[in-house]
Amino acid sequence: MKNKGLGRGLSALMADVHLDEPEPERSRPADRTLPVDAIAPNPDQPRRSFDEAALDELAASIRERGILQPLIVRPRPSGDATHEIVAGERRWRAAQRAQLHDVPVIISDLDDTEALEIAIVENIQRADLSPVEEARGYRQLIDRFGHTQEQLARSLGKSRSHIANLMRLLGLPDEVLAHLEAGRLTAGHARALVTATDPAALAREVVARGLSVRQAEALARQSAVPAKPRKPRATPEKDADTRAIEQDLSAHLRMGVSIEHKDIDGAGELRVRYRDLDQLDLLCQMLSASLPDESR
Repeated sequence: MKNKGLGRGLSALMADVHLDEPEPERSRPADRTLPVDAIAPNPDQPRRSFDEAALDELAASIRERGILQPLIVRPRPSGDATHEIVAGERRWRAAQRAQLHDVPVIISDLDDTEALEIAIVENIQRADLSPVEEARGYRQLIDRFGHTQEQLARSLGKSRSHIANLMRLLGLPDEVLAHLEAGRLTAGHARALVTATDPAALAREVVARGLSVRQAEALARQSAVPAKPRKPRATPEKDADTRAIEQDLSAHLRMGVSIEHKDIDGAGELRVRYRDLDQLDLLCQMLSASLPDESR
């Protein structure tokens, strides 16, 4: 497969097919209409399940208002159908339920890699995905197409912390992910279990007792294996100059700063404590902005 998608970048690829314009009224006009039976779904479509009730609701809306957002299709090299869906399979399925004979389409010349990339992005942007499905979509974009979390955050209008927090959920056992996909646990519950020593057992208890997120967090803390106590070591008292530097840096960064001198030659450590991933993002931006261009 060719790899034009990576070369052009995700933002450019989304702009080409107008996936970055969520409002139907601003979408690109359809190139033409095609019969529904001249269109085939993408066999590599990352979304495998379609909610029947949601499809019925969409079909009712299409009967009343028509299809506001054209499907994105590409010419199909073989088979009975002449075109293959890149984005908009839910609208195509709902159109059949609404007994439409023709649907509006935008025809784009995309290779297999680009078509799959756009299909993943469209699912993330427009479908009601479970947290696990959304996290798997991000994982595919990173693993298969080489995008970073920062690139995804910029292109998709999400915060990097949102993407990072969701992807952490994929490290949970399958049993916990099944509870999450079925709606028995929320993303908040799952995040509380990420650091637990036995998340599957805790998940069963949370579901059985109907615990809130806060209660799940408390349960996870209680179940954590206590760390072995360390022997206290003598810490030399910091001089006034070191404390003044710590205070100045803390005030400037709005984060906790600690300076530890290790030896007589002046070597040591500077530690910055951040409260959450958003604060870490802010720190990275501040550090990047202070670097000269040739050092980035």
